[in-house]
Amino acid sequence: MTEAVLTLNAGSSSIKFALFERGTTIPQQPELVGQIDGIGAVGGQRAHLKATDAGGRTLEDMDLVLDGAAESPHKAALRFLVDWLHRHEAGWRIAGVGHRVVHGAQKFSQPIVLDAAIVDTLRGFIPLAPLHQPHNLAGIDALTAALPGIPQIACFDTAFHRSQPEVAQLFALPRAITAQGVRRYGFHGLSYEYIAEVLERHLDAGRARGRVIVAHLGNGASMCAIKNLKSQASTMGFTAVDGLMMGTRTGNLDPGVLLYLMDYQHLDAKALTRLLYKESGLLGVSGISQDMRVLLDSAAPEAREAVDLFCYRVVREIGSLTAALGGLDALIFTGGIGEHGAAVRERVCAQLGWLGLALNPVANAANADKISAANSRIEVCVIPTNEEWIIARHTADLIA
Repeated sequence: MTEAVLTLNAGSSSIKFALFERGTTIPQQPELVGQIDGIGAVGGQRAHLKATDAGGRTLEDMDLVLDGAAESPHKAALRFLVDWLHRHEAGWRIAGVGHRVVHGAQKFSQPIVLDAAIVDTLRGFIPLAPLHQPHNLAGIDALTAALPGIPQIACFDTAFHRSQPEVAQLFALPRAITAQGVRRYGFHGLSYEYIAEVLERHLDAGRARGRVIVAHLGNGASMCAIKNLKSQASTMGFTAVDGLMMGTRTGNLDPGVLLYLMDYQHLDAKALTRLLYKESGLLGVSGISQDMRVLLDSAAPEAREAVDLFCYRVVREIGSLTAALGGLDALIFTGGIGEHGAAVRERVCAQLGWLGLALNPVANAANADKISAANSRIEVCVIPTNEEWIIARHTADLIA
C-alpha cells in the first residue's frame, strides 16, 4: 500500500480534506481533494460533498442529510467523511493527519504532534476563537477516534505571525488585560507561509526577501506585510473579524459603534456576533450577495458601492502596511478574489500610482503570474495559495 498524508480543515460551515502521497517530498498536487459545504444550513438546503482525484475526475458529488437528532451537523459530517474515506482509500495507508487549527495563542509558533494534554490546552483557546476552534477540535477528535494510533498534527493559522515585532502585536489597553492574551494575533498564516515559501520562484531574491505585501482576498480577507520572508504586520488582530471588509464580516469598526448598538439598539453579545460575522461586509452593504462575482455582474448601485468600499479598504490597508515596512517592493494577490478577480485587482492598483505601481491590463485580465507593467516600480504578482500542501508538508516532516 502507498503511504499518504491526510489534511483536514474543519470550519464553521465546511470541511475541506485532501490526500497527499507521502514520499521523499510531498507533491503540491494531492491525489484526492474534497469538501463538504453547507453544514448546518437552514431553509431546507442540504450539505453537499464533492470530491475529485488528481486528474480532476469526480469521485463523489452528492447531497447529505446531516440533521440527525443524536448529534450536531458538524459531528455528523465528520462521521460521514471518515466512513467515506474508509471506502475510498483502497491502496492507501494514512500515515498521519494534519489539521488546520485557527488559534495557537502565544504558546504555539510551530506545528506540533498532538496528544491529549495538548488538545486540552487547545480547548482552553476556544474563547479566543469561539466560532472556529471548536470545529477544528471536533475534526481532531473525530480523526483520532477513526484512526487510532495514527499521528495527528496541528498546524496553526496564527503561528506565522509570531515573528512580528512586539509593538505590532500590542493594543493600547491596560497591561492587566493584555497580560491575559488580548493582543493582535493575525490569521490566514498558513496561506502566508505558503506564499513566503514560493516567493523566490516568482520574484528575484532581492524583492522576494524585501518589502512585500500579500493580499489574501476571499470570503475571508486579510493582508500581511512580510520582510525577509517573515510576518511584520497583519490587518487581522485579536479576531478574524478585524481589518479588511469581507464577504459577511465588517472588518475594522469603531468600537464606539458597538457601544451604541448595545446601549441604544439593545443588542446583546449573540446579536452583535451575528451582525459582525454573518450579516455585514459585502452582503450587508449590498443587500444582494457576499459573492464578489455576483456583485461585479450586478448593475445595482448597492452592489457597486459594496465593491467600491471593498477596494477602498484594501487600498487604505496597503498604505498602512507600506508604512509599517518602510516602503514596498512587491504586491502579491492570492485567495479566491485575489487570484480570479481581475476587476478588483485593477481597481486597487489604479489607486496606487503614487507608489510607482503600474498594471499590465492584458496580463491582469488573463490572471497571469506577473501583472505589473514593465515600467512599474512595484512588482505585482498573482500567486495561487496552497494551505493544504503546507499542512501536508509539516505533517510529513513531523511523522518522519
